[in-house]
Amino acid sequence: MPLRTQLDRFHRLAASLQSPLLLAVRLYWGWSFFQTGKGKLLHLARTAEYFGSLGIPLPKLNAALAGGTECGCGLLLFVGLFSRVASLPLVFCLGIAYLTAEREALQSFFSAPDKFTAATPFLFLFAVVLVLAFGPGRFSLDHLRERRRAT
Repeated sequence: MPLRTQLDRFHRLAASLQSPLLLAVRLYWGWSFFQTGKGKLLHLARTAEYFGSLGIPLPKLNAALAGGTECGCGLLLFVGLFSRVASLPLVFCLGIAYLTAEREALQSFFSAPDKFTAATPFLFLFAVVLVLAFGPGRFSLDHLRERRRAT
């Protein structure tokens, strides 16, 4: 069998893993976002106190906004509905987390990248950037919506 044919087969096989991988990422991290957001909302006073200690203005309002964003966008990510749009507010929340709670990790992005990648927000950020860049995959409500729109 020619090398080109073997490479084409390998490429198709590897590409067939994209949607299952995106599904796994969305399910795990979407649910994780929902859980962390729910925790913020259920313990709003404690979360607001922590946000205040980080110097975040209007800590109770921002704790409620962060918790609501994580819950709502996490569920959208989980089911794969408006996935790319839902990723944007989550990227913003994670950026704020790096700027406030993980400032040292952010500042060591170039000098000690292990600190940046070991910080709590990193895997959350990596997951939403994957969905933002590649979409939710075939196993999502977004995909069903697109198929319906095409017919």
